[in-house]
Amino acid sequence: MIRKILFGAACVLNIGVVCAKDIQQTDFRQNPAIENYQQIPKSVIFKTKKFKIRIDKQPNGKYLYQSWPANGKITSKPSMIINDGEFIPDGSGGNYYFEFNNEGYSYKVWRNYLTDSPKKAPYTLTVEDLDGKTVVKQDGIVVKN
Repeated sequence: MIRKILFGAACVLNIGVVCAKDIQQTDFRQNPAIENYQQIPKSVIFKTKKFKIRIDKQPNGKYLYQSWPANGKITSKPSMIINDGEFIPDGSGGNYYFEFNNEGYSYKVWRNYLTDSPKKAPYTLTVEDLDGKTVVKQDGIVVKN
């Protein structure tokens, strides 16, 4: 009986080693399965203290950033539009951010899945100038997903 158990355990171990060898490094930016795992929406709208922001995935795989004043309507013309944003995973726990560049400024929209505080907002907008100084940092709540 013990021999059968040991033999079964050895078989399972060998199968695990063989399967582990087949796993390859993946580029998280190009793998749609990773996006599904991290539950990245195709479109999200969130509101900060001063802005209403909409991020949409484009057919080319890049992201579109649109913003309005916080009390503005999404149906009106956006006050800012930035094309060709990138999705960037942040660690292995599900956090990620979108990065957009416009006229020397870097706009990052962070998705905060993992946090120590239940009061932490699900999104954070940061804007940095050419020198890397943060000129805007605002938490945001989801208006529509």
